[in-house]
Amino acid sequence: MEKTRSLEDMYPVRACCPNGMSPIPQEGSYDEVKEVTQVSGFSHGVATCAMKQGGCKLTLNVKNGIIQEALVETVGCSGMTHSASMASEILPGKTILEAINTDLVCDAINVAMREIFLNLCYGRSQSAFTKGGLAVGSGIEDLGAGTCSQVGTAYGSVDKGPRYLNLTEGYVQKLALDEEDRIIGYRFVHIGRMMRYIADGMSAQEALDKASGTYGRYQEAVRLIDPRRE
Repeated sequence: MEKTRSLEDMYPVRACCPNGMSPIPQEGSYDEVKEVTQVSGFSHGVATCAMKQGGCKLTLNVKNGIIQEALVETVGCSGMTHSASMASEILPGKTILEAINTDLVCDAINVAMREIFLNLCYGRSQSAFTKGGLAVGSGIEDLGAGTCSQVGTAYGSVDKGPRYLNLTEGYVQKLALDEEDRIIGYRFVHIGRMMRYIADGMSAQEALDKASGTYGRYQEAVRLIDPRRE
């Protein structure tokens, strides 16, 4: 490599001692990671797009530097949901270095990829202290029964108050109100489970009933309302 004349004319001085790398925890061991192919781990990264109009939660399972599985969950603009479908095709099979230097279509997904890259390279993965890491397939299992993202959606206004639309349990069908019109519970349907039951041959009504449940003091309701229409 080319060096400047001023550097060439300097007297060489040795360091007092060789300073090695700090080992990082990954998959149940402490390793000095020098190459991208030495990085392994299961991690999540959350980010927004530059305009802060949508967000992405990206989950990767990396073995020996190679992305074995990717879960892309987005909320925001409609284009972002389509970008997620493309990212699910792009990411598996790439090294994490290739992935961070690849256009993942949506800015939020690109930033989430950067955050996971940092997590893995600093040994801050979810599987840092798990011997052997997490099996490939853990990403899809992270969605739970019904293989459906847990999306929280709630709306409120001064005139009409709060409306719970989607919560951890699923799609909110009815809100339970007390005598002072305060929310005390709700009835929900887990869409992922319902669609699974239908795919297995169950009638739509039976599947809907089986995938539905209640939360809170639903049975004590004085009034039930549809949060989307009433």
